[in-house]
Amino acid sequence: MSRTSHPALAGVPLIGAHVPASGGLAKRGLAYADAVGAECLQVFVTNPRGWAATKGNAEQDAAFREVVTERLPAFVHASFLINLGSPDQSIAEKSATSLAHTVERARVIGARGVVVHTGSAVAKGRYDEAMTQVRELLLPLLDALPDDAPPVLLEPTAGQGQSLCSTLEELDEYLHRLEHHPRLGICVDTCHFFAAGHDLAADGGMNDFLDHLEKVRAGVPVGLVHANDSMDVAGARKDRHQAIGSGHVGSEPFRALLAHETMQHVPVVIETPGDEAEHAADVALLQSLR
Repeated sequence: MSRTSHPALAGVPLIGAHVPASGGLAKRGLAYADAVGAECLQVFVTNPRGWAATKGNAEQDAAFREVVTERLPAFVHASFLINLGSPDQSIAEKSATSLAHTVERARVIGARGVVVHTGSAVAKGRYDEAMTQVRELLLPLLDALPDDAPPVLLEPTAGQGQSLCSTLEELDEYLHRLEHHPRLGICVDTCHFFAAGHDLAADGGMNDFLDHLEKVRAGVPVGLVHANDSMDVAGARKDRHQAIGSGHVGSEPFRALLAHETMQHVPVVIETPGDEAEHAADVALLQSLR
């Protein structure tokens, strides 16, 4: 579906994909979005596995912003290295710096949110210490954001290691520690929550999960969904994405997600494995389920 037809989709979830930016944020990213039929997109604006504060290209930034602010909602995913709960203070400080830089880059290109993983205590017995550290680093960052900056979308992880937040119960506590800050939002990754133990594939499982989420979020908006099937069974605590309908979640729970009353204005992007053709197939399948 061409991005020029998006106004006809008012009132239903937009469906898109994570797109590559190598070769130009606008030149490569927007072309890829068109090729896979995306109605929204997610992109990295820094090295996802590095600390370098990528400055971007002014010409590409402007071209990208023109499209995404008018016709193609965009989101930015922060570096995978970010862990505000790390016991290594150097990593914790780099994490805060990297997140602040990513939010500023997202503001410049007109993105609607910055996704960041909720982090890990790394070592056993550090949960309270790690959560205090997350609070001390993240709240000042949020308070300092300019009015036109996009929100920070917290993405709970799959529960591996000493995860600080992977289940809805843990998300409840995480949001409480951060005082349900008005510059926060939530990113729901279906593979992550499934891996953490929420059986979205069970009869009524997706609806039960979304109803529970509605109570837990306590006014913090859901800003984005990562629609990913899972290579592993529910509760495996493994973050291994699979093509939509080809994993243990299956396709029907995604139909329920897209039909749920709380999801009607929440954009959805895939982060599934594969090439351009496979991503196009995943996007088209979700659009058919919608």
